[in-house]
Amino acid sequence: MILTGAGISAESGLSTFRGPDGLWAGERVESVATPEGFAADPARVQRFYNRLRGQLGEVHPNPAHEALARLECHLGSRMLLVTQNIDDLHQRAGSTRLTAMHGELKKIRHVETGEVLDWPYDVKESETVWRPHVVWFGERTIGLDVVMEKLTAASVFAAVGTSGTVYPASRFAEIAKAAGAVTVEINLNATGSVGYDYAWVGPASQLVPELVDQIITTGSITSGSRQTGHRLMAD
Repeated sequence: MILTGAGISAESGLSTFRGPDGLWAGERVESVATPEGFAADPARVQRFYNRLRGQLGEVHPNPAHEALARLECHLGSRMLLVTQNIDDLHQRAGSTRLTAMHGELKKIRHVETGEVLDWPYDVKESETVWRPHVVWFGERTIGLDVVMEKLTAASVFAAVGTSGTVYPASRFAEIAKAAGAVTVEINLNATGSVGYDYAWVGPASQLVPELVDQIITTGSITSGSRQTGHRLMAD
C-alpha cells in the first residue's frame, strides 16, 4: 500500500492548503470546506472549487506519480494506492487502482442522492443541488473500510509527501507495521514517527522512482539508497 499526500503534488507545482501561500489563503476553512459553509454561501464554495479545478490544467504529473503508475503495472491487484489529494495527477499518470480518500476535484456529488458525476468543468455559482465531491471537515473519509482491510494484509507500506498527522491516515503506518509490513516514509523532512522502519529524506520525484525499483526488484524495501546524497534513517 502506498499513501500519498500534498507533498507529492507540490513537486508538480500545486500549492498545499496550509501555509501563508496555501490554497486556504484568504478563505476561512469553515466557509469553503464544511457542509455548513456550503449551505450558508454555495456561490462562494462553488467559486473556490472552480478556481482549484482551473489550476489542475496548469500542472502535470511528475516522476513520482509516473513511478507509482509503473508499480501498479507490475503488481496489478497486489497494490493499492491511497491518496489524500483531491487533484487528478495520479489518474493522469496512469494509476487506476486508487482510493481518493478525500474525494476528487473533477467530480461533483448530489446533495440528496449521493450520486457522483465526472465533472471537469466549472460549476455554476448558483448551483445548490450538486456540490464538490470532496470530503469536508466533519465528513467520513471515502473507502476507509477497504483501506483498513488492506493495511492489515500489507507486506509493504509507504507514505509519500504527508506529515501523517491527520486522522485517520495518522494511524496507517502503525497498523501496517503491527501487521508485519515493512514501513517507509518519503518526505523533505522526517516526521519522527515510530510507525516507520525507514525515513527517506528528499524530493519525492527523485526518491519514489528508487522506491519503486526496489520493490519491483526485491519485493520489499531495504535500508540502503542507491542514489548518493540521500539520507536514509532507520527508526
